[in-house]
Amino acid sequence: MSQARDHRRDRWSMRQFTKRWADPGAPARPDDHLGPAPTSEAAPPDQPRGAAHFTAGMPLLILFAALPLSLLTVARMTWLPMLAVGPALAAATCKPWGVLRVGFFAVALAIALGVRHATSGREQAIFLSALIAVTLASHRASVLRGRRERVLAAVRSVAEAAQHALLKPVPATVGPFQVAVRYSAAAAEARIGGDLYALVPTPYGVRLIVGDVRGKGLPAVSTAALVLGVFSEAAYDEPDLLDVVGRIERSLARTLGPDDFVTAVVVGYPRAGRMEVVNCGHAPPLLVRKSDVISVERTFPAPPLGLSALTDETPSLQVLPFADGDQLLLYTDGVTEARNQHREFYPLIERVARHLSDEPSRTLAALHDELLAYVGGRLHDDAALLLLRKPAGSTSAAECHPPVGGQALSSRSTQRNPWKTSGRTPQPSRCESRDAQ
Repeated sequence: MSQARDHRRDRWSMRQFTKRWADPGAPARPDDHLGPAPTSEAAPPDQPRGAAHFTAGMPLLILFAALPLSLLTVARMTWLPMLAVGPALAAATCKPWGVLRVGFFAVALAIALGVRHATSGREQAIFLSALIAVTLASHRASVLRGRRERVLAAVRSVAEAAQHALLKPVPATVGPFQVAVRYSAAAAEARIGGDLYALVPTPYGVRLIVGDVRGKGLPAVSTAALVLGVFSEAAYDEPDLLDVVGRIERSLARTLGPDDFVTAVVVGYPRAGRMEVVNCGHAPPLLVRKSDVISVERTFPAPPLGLSALTDETPSLQVLPFADGDQLLLYTDGVTEARNQHREFYPLIERVARHLSDEPSRTLAALHDELLAYVGGRLHDDAALLLLRKPAGSTSAAECHPPVGGQALSSRSTQRNPWKTSGRTPQPSRCESRDAQ
């Protein structure tokens, strides 16, 4: 047991030696903590600790490798230029003072080898001048890299604030539903993208939207903010779900360019056992009933939001029976179009059935982790997953008294034109909403 502790202490001493040279600002670690050392600040947050230590110590490893090569080979000066690689590599992995320390060590090592091998003064001066120039240039590069990293950190903090303002956190319970959300932006530096989701309790039941804006970057984020703003207002005002979609369409028609559009699925739960779905060119939701996973295909094709002027087709309202224990998964095409190294698409329906559980958060966590592993660690498109589950015995205000003024629809899919204003005044339910507490 004591041998094992000594071995771990020796490994920590070597790691700490390389880290202190590469990053002199890092705090020393007490000897009585034998767990893994903390990750260097120069390493990305998602980089493994072992890789971070190896990267930080790489310049010193190169210098130590040049030493035996110079001593053992006949043409001794052949390997001395290899010492310049240490400071050059340190510019990408170390802080500025770390670069200077690595360069000082390389210069000292070059002088020692030159004296040992009786190198001529002219050759020694040329090599030392080049080594000092590389060290100073690497120091400057490290300073610039540090500035860029600080700017990136500031941009990330702003992006996180924008994400929280745009994609507000969804509580674990909304109305009668258990809810879980997973979102990953393809632009990892920004952490926000063109996918959107929102879930709000209203006088007409719980309503939600999941969508995907064409394009990426700030224009896509701006369009997503517009859609979410209009949806949040219309969901409270309009008794009919098709009128909610109509208001979003009219807003986008005034602001979007001719080639821009938004695919979306808008869902409402007006009363017990009834789930309403309006699909505007989006990937079909998945209805999970017991152990079966059913794709809710569109009964009537409808264009994406923003393209209604190009076609006579209008969105239709699909009504699904939704009993206790049922689940509904909404997602964006970044999930289904994710590919592995063999260019095979991610089989979402199959994997949902594999990871299904009574806790939506656990189900989505397993799906999200498997999706990242499937694509090799990084998605190439924004991906959003939203899962609803209605546990047994749950009720909501909309289930107590259906809102007055809403049209009664049959269990079959119905179709009407939502692009005209309804002119109806919303009349909220007389039940007190638990979600308003």
